[in-house]
Amino acid sequence: MARNKYDIDEELVSVFRLKDLIRLLGYLKPYKLTMAVTVMLMLVASVANLLGPVLVQDAIDNRIPDGDVTGLVVLAGIFAATLVINAVCFKFRVRLMSTIGNNIVKKLREDIFYKLQELPFSYYDSRPHGKILVRVINYVNSLSDLLSNGFINFITDMFTLVCIVAFMLFINVKLTLISLLGLPPLIITIMFIKNIQRRNTQALSMKQSNLNAYIHESICGVKVTQSFAREKQNEGIFHELSTAYRKAWMKFIKSNFILWPIIDTISTGGVVLLYFAGIMWIQDISVGVLIAFVSYIWRFWLPITNMGNFYNAMINAMAYLERIFETIDEKPAIANKPGAAQMPQVKGRVEFKNVGFAYDVEEGNKILDNISFEFGPGSTVALVGPTGAGKSTVINLLSRFYDVQEGEVLIDGINLKDVTLNSIRRQMGVMLQDTFLFSGTVMSNIKYARPEATDEEAIQAAKTVCAHDFIINLKDGYDTEINERGTRLSIGERQLISFARALLADPRILILDEATSSIDTRTELALQNGLQRLLKGRTSFIIAHRLSTIKNADCIMYIDKGSIVERGTHEELLAAKGHYYKLYNSQFSVMKAV
Repeated sequence: MARNKYDIDEELVSVFRLKDLIRLLGYLKPYKLTMAVTVMLMLVASVANLLGPVLVQDAIDNRIPDGDVTGLVVLAGIFAATLVINAVCFKFRVRLMSTIGNNIVKKLREDIFYKLQELPFSYYDSRPHGKILVRVINYVNSLSDLLSNGFINFITDMFTLVCIVAFMLFINVKLTLISLLGLPPLIITIMFIKNIQRRNTQALSMKQSNLNAYIHESICGVKVTQSFAREKQNEGIFHELSTAYRKAWMKFIKSNFILWPIIDTISTGGVVLLYFAGIMWIQDISVGVLIAFVSYIWRFWLPITNMGNFYNAMINAMAYLERIFETIDEKPAIANKPGAAQMPQVKGRVEFKNVGFAYDVEEGNKILDNISFEFGPGSTVALVGPTGAGKSTVINLLSRFYDVQEGEVLIDGINLKDVTLNSIRRQMGVMLQDTFLFSGTVMSNIKYARPEATDEEAIQAAKTVCAHDFIINLKDGYDTEINERGTRLSIGERQLISFARALLADPRILILDEATSSIDTRTELALQNGLQRLLKGRTSFIIAHRLSTIKNADCIMYIDKGSIVERGTHEELLAAKGHYYKLYNSQFSVMKAV
């Protein structure tokens, strides 16, 4: 399912999958009683509604010729009662089914969202986020009407159709048979156009997904777009995607609405035949019978039209359900194995045993090759080396964002694959280079990993990492609302808040990936004491290009081309005059020149 571009269509599956429909019906199980009540209400309303033509026939053929005024009043009262019953039943039907439909839509959306919380980084790396969003929002919304009204209406229409045929047979058998002549051509037509409708619906969903993916990408990259004056080119791309969506929409509309005029034409032809038969058999048919039959024949085609609309909705729903359930059924590449235990209280011993790893196993390009190391509790380990050497991959494997293909990763002698993900990650603090803040207050972001912490503890954490001073100068201090990703704060300010968040979480193992890369030198110097408190008593892994931040590390590992080339303390590596020595001298010679 890996699709990683906005201009690549998702795979088209043209087969109608009954299992998806059955699975959707499973979401209705908790509401069986409510649906049964609703069906009964609609059946009562249907019967009440169908009494009208019979009452009219009785009035025309019997009451009026006999001058039976009392009988006409009774018929009028019964007719009025049927209207009231129909209105009351319809009111409760709308209320009950709207509640059920929206509850199911909510459950479907929650199921997708919960699954997305479990899926590993590789899932998000392999597809545009816009194509994920369209499933959670648009595709689920498209099922709302089907769930709120479709199934109940279908049951009701089926019952109504049977009742109408029964009433028609009761009134006149020959006219009934003539009325049913339009059904065979209608069924043939439906069977012919159903695959066309499904293909067009799926094509529309693909173009909608592509368009949504590009919109999301463009919004996220709008600063880059404006920086390089790419607006016109992007407008051209959007125009092409929008045009493709429009063409798919027009095909969808044409196939979706072709059924209604066909039903209308066949129903009109049926009425014409009925009138013709009535004229031919006028001596055998009363005026009341003919009027009642004409009324029933129009009502006969109404539920058929409704069922045709339901059929269209079902065809459309299958295209969306296919994508929804595909997401819900996605197997997490990183998951708890059966019988996985809870990770006990971590002491902090970390070991990599002959670890080999590739992000794309099929291509076979190893990012790490036969990596081995071991560090005791409380150690501070720095990872340095050129870009793309595998430093971030080491911490991704330690956090179990990915699983190793070769070797083992152990904490306190326990293989990470043998324990649950939550029990590992709750005892880790990870601060990535791409700092992410959530919409909300500064305080809520600091407390994100430990919501139960007090405000005083959060403020103390901010003071420790030198974030307090700039926070209290914000408009509302710690209660200042920041938008998604914290874009109204500088990158350095976001990193300081992330430091405070990591410190407040009090993890046993701490991972800092370029955590000070966007902090100015003055703040970094002030932060050193705070960093020492942050690192004290916990095992820490630090990736840093600023070598000044890792001088005091217990061990520095120089990684290049997926292997550990050198390891040792700062002084030991300088004395060895190898890769680290060259990197250190080149960095500080640049600083002196500046």
